[in-house]
Amino acid sequence: MAMSASEIEALIKAALPDARVIIEDLAGDGDHYAATVISERFRGLPRVKQHQLVYDALRGRMGGELHALALQTSVPD
Repeated sequence: MAMSASEIEALIKAALPDARVIIEDLAGDGDHYAATVISERFRGLPRVKQHQLVYDALRGRMGGELHALALQTSVPD
């Protein structure tokens, strides 16, 4: 079963409450998304750790309900 953009956003915001989250459905199929996540929590962390925090927020849904997620993370300006 595919995930909706709003479900992805809600999971990320539950784990990173200060995050600004932008989700784009890349293929219109509910399986291939791009996410931009901006959070102060990422400050000082390497990009790999930032991405791990987002993937952890998805609670194991990557590779199952969510097939692909192109991820960009950053800290606020």
